[in-house]
Amino acid sequence: MMFNGQAEQDRFVLTMLQNKKNGFFVELGSQHPTNTNNSYYLETKNNWKGIMIEYEKGYLDLYKQLRPNSIHVIEDAQQINYQTLFESNNVPQHIDYLQIDLDVDNGSTLNTLYKLDNEVMNTYKFATITFEHDMYSSDSESDIWAVTRRQSREIFLRRGYVLVFPDVQLSSSMWYRGKRCGAFEDWYVHPELVHPGLINKYKTNKSYLFTELPYEK
Repeated sequence: MMFNGQAEQDRFVLTMLQNKKNGFFVELGSQHPTNTNNSYYLETKNNWKGIMIEYEKGYLDLYKQLRPNSIHVIEDAQQINYQTLFESNNVPQHIDYLQIDLDVDNGSTLNTLYKLDNEVMNTYKFATITFEHDMYSSDSESDIWAVTRRQSREIFLRRGYVLVFPDVQLSSSMWYRGKRCGAFEDWYVHPELVHPGLINKYKTNKSYLFTELPYEK
């Protein structure tokens, strides 16, 4: 099975949801509709649909052509009223996958998470979450990457989410801004929406390269 996500986030989602069909996702920072896109496999192979949120207007025509089953929102994720967005699109209160892949450097990642926490997390729950913090860029506990990871963990844990795979590593050979692309994301599940046996089976405190994550073969 060939997954499409940048670090096989789609594999994580389908593993935790037992290869669910007809699911629903909310993807913040969709970027290209097919290339290393975390929801493309879900939509095209498992008949999912969802909301794709992206700042770059140039992707819209491709979304319409290549991702016809989903809702396309071209807007700054920090400026969206998520309660209005979810209600106007009849989003289910149990959402199968939330991706947050924005720009950690300028604070948009954390600002958007604050909005989600304030506007929708009392009503909506996400079965699986992949959250990019780019911790590999960090030099101190006070810089934006460390603060983003620390405060996002506080929010998700307060909301009852379980951190299954912390500090997932993208690659051992790629470099960005003069640093090796190591720990870049945290992957969560909600214990009310994911089978407890799967959580117990996979939950770890170890940081893994995504190609070495301990999925059942």
